[in-house]
Parts: sequence; C-alpha cells; structure tokens
Amino acid sequence: MNRETATTIFWWPARVLHWLMAAMILAMLFVGAGLVASVSERHAWLLALHKPLGIAILLLAVLRLALRLRHRPPPLPRDLAPAVRLAAHASHWLLYALMLAMPLIGWAMLSAGGYPVELGAGVRLPPIAPFDPSWFAALRWLHRALAHALFALVLAHLGAALYHGLIRRDGVLRSMLWRQRSAPD
Repeated sequence: MNRETATTIFWWPARVLHWLMAAMILAMLFVGAGLVASVSERHAWLLALHKPLGIAILLLAVLRLALRLRHRPPPLPRDLAPAVRLAAHASHWLLYALMLAMPLIGWAMLSAGGYPVELGAGVRLPPIAPFDPSWFAALRWLHRALAHALFALVLAHLGAALYHGLIRRDGVLRSMLWRQRSAPD
C-alpha cells in the first residue's frame, strides 16, 4: 500500500471494528425493540441476549475510541462545505457518545431496578447505581429515548455513506470498505 492510499482509507482494525459494531448495534436495536414489544417467553431470551451484547458494545466502543484517537481517520474531501464537515464530525462524535452512554445507562437502569446484569457463564456485573424505583423509571425512559436517537443517527449515517458512495463518488464510503479498488492507470 502506498502512502497516498494509506491516508485515504481507514486503518484496517478501525474498519473491522466499524462493521462488527454496525452489525451488533443494528442487532441490539432490533433486540431492544423486541424486548419492549414482547411479553411472551421470548422476553427472557431477548433480555439474556441484550445484556451481554450491550456490554460487548461498550467494551468495543472504548477500544474503537482509543484506536480512533491513536490513528486519525482519513480527511474528508476538501470540497465539502464547512457546515457539512461540522455535521459529519459532530455526528461521528455523537455516535461514539451514544455507543458509550447506551450500555452504561442500561446497566445503571437495571442496577436501579434491582436486576442483575448477568453475562452468562456465571459472570455477574456489580450494580453501578443504587436500588431506586424512581431512578429505574427515569433511566428506562432515557435508555429508550436515546435508543430512538441512535436509530435515527444510524439511518442518517447510512444515508450519508450512500450519498458519498453513490452520488458524490468521492471515496468516503470506499475508505471504510474491506477491499480497496485500485486506481486506474
């Protein structure tokens, strides 16, 4: 890989984490929607899936943020308007904030409700909030509201990626794909 290509694509661990977390977050959003819509026996199964998936997303988000701070992403195209650049940067940092906040708020919510956060194989996380039914209710509302915000932000992120990849064709989408197309001779 030449120096020019190296500065126009994301570092490969960042790409792996991006796509892994994209799949996990989409799964989590649908599992969460199923949780609030189900009173059947599936509820316990969905909850048993939701908790460890949330903690895995939290850990991967911390790793991803550390990698992003150490390995800067490629620059945006120079011809983007300043407002678009600001929106792109702000939306990425908001995605990071939500990837960190959602699992922490969920964990605190369960702690406030007196529910253990069990990850399977006998692993149980300690509570991070005191038992308090009013806190449980407030955190449950916040967790749901932020889930809706995350879903909207994911849709906007997907829309922006498709705009860059299909309309502008400026390399922004290509910078996060697995395989890079070689430049024409």
